[in-house]
Amino acid sequence: MKRLKEPRKEVGRNVTSILETVDVRSGDRSVLAEFDYLIEAPNWTRDGKYLIYNSLGRLYAFDLITGDSKVIESGFATQCNNDHVLSPDNSHVAVSHHTYEDGQSRIYIFSLKGGNPVLVTPMAPSYLHGWSPDGTTLAYCAERDGEYDIYAIPVNGGIETQLTHTAGLNDGPEYSPDGKHIWFNSVRTGLMQVWRMNADGSEQIQMTFDESNNWFPHISPDGETVAYITYRKGDVAPGDHPANKDVEIRIMPSSGGEYRTLVKLFGGQGTINVNSWSPDSSRMAFVSYRMKEDN
Repeated sequence: MKRLKEPRKEVGRNVTSILETVDVRSGDRSVLAEFDYLIEAPNWTRDGKYLIYNSLGRLYAFDLITGDSKVIESGFATQCNNDHVLSPDNSHVAVSHHTYEDGQSRIYIFSLKGGNPVLVTPMAPSYLHGWSPDGTTLAYCAERDGEYDIYAIPVNGGIETQLTHTAGLNDGPEYSPDGKHIWFNSVRTGLMQVWRMNADGSEQIQMTFDESNNWFPHISPDGETVAYITYRKGDVAPGDHPANKDVEIRIMPSSGGEYRTLVKLFGGQGTINVNSWSPDSSRMAFVSYRMKEDN
């Protein structure tokens, strides 16, 4: 098999990245750090001490006390995108790594302290999004036979199980804290909307109904609230979640109901691709962006 001579590179992101948190009750925003380059998708560690983010293919741990960032050693997995998910016990991280052999995304797992990655999904492309609370299963979006659906697979690898079977993009699967449900987003009704199903794929129910494109539902650790990112209708194609757009982070009860806009920002791709709730469910971490002036 032919190997790529150059790794995948991020293009078209001439931005300053602003790592922030927001208080879910008050809406008060706090800037933690600014980076003169692209960072994306902060995960909050369970001990509340670090934010895990990706930048140019690598993962980093941002110390919330000192403000320092340290690279997480990941062996050959140096082309990771913003799909990283922490294991329930925070000992490992699963990533979507674009392999050098064909440039396709596959899912790997390695120690959060650093270590050699282990392949989970030989089939590609596979884009990680969820890790079951009992630690046994990963949920992901995958293209198979020209359709993007949601699949689950044991963390040690094995046979994947297809959970959605509708035309159009089904993406962003994430388990509820009790493991009973998987939340996801789907274009099956025309616009991208948030959906919920049982963990086995049954009883798929639409949860948002507004005239927007809603992506990447993330459930708070207490199970009470769901956050997601919203693009304006007409600003993007329903099946696209690009960078450099005016977007909102919205929250809604996990039982369903009216949403509330938590943050308005310039961002999109990279802002909250992963679950970025604080362990006590009081805050969310996210990345906003500022375009650099052309020289």
